[in-house]
Amino acid sequence: MRHTRSFAALLCLAVLCGCGTARTGGTTATASPSPGTPTAGPTTGAPATSTPPASPQEPAPTGTAEIDVDRSGGAPALVTGVRYAAHPAYDRVVIDLRGKIPGYTVTWAEELLEDGSGKRIDVDGGAYLQVILTPADAHTAKGEPTWTGGPIFQTDLGNVSSVVKTGDFEGRVGVGIVLDRRAGFEVTEQRRPNRLVIDVAH
Repeated sequence: MRHTRSFAALLCLAVLCGCGTARTGGTTATASPSPGTPTAGPTTGAPATSTPPASPQEPAPTGTAEIDVDRSGGAPALVTGVRYAAHPAYDRVVIDLRGKIPGYTVTWAEELLEDGSGKRIDVDGGAYLQVILTPADAHTAKGEPTWTGGPIFQTDLGNVSSVVKTGDFEGRVGVGIVLDRRAGFEVTEQRRPNRLVIDVAH
């Protein structure tokens, strides 16, 4: 009888000790990782992996002040094309350039006019941004256009409805941006390759 009680006591002590060891070791080895933390897996042998968080949505620009950047002198830049695309919070217009980024102005206009003649360009919109690059050309020395097509390019984006070639005259290239409504915009110079980027909020 005494042997039975002694054996039971020893068995219970062993179980308690075993439970304590498992609880301590188990907490260290199997605790759930924080979000984005690689999982250590000695029991699986699988390589540690993690999923990067999704990129936050870029905010829409809010500024409406006109812009004037003066870079007079030097060889004219060559406008090789204008691209555009919709983003979740804004529309982007990209003016592709060959050569150094020239000076430029971005102003609000009541209507778009042909550079040189001053004739009104027949394109309806709720607001207009006029971009003028100088010194710049949209043609080669032989007179061949480097920005082809147009003068009106339908875009049908969130706010930008059209992009218009308003001029290529005496070292000035005009790009009109037709909007459904006046909104914030932002201008960014980007290089390699050189380009001027205009983002307009929806």
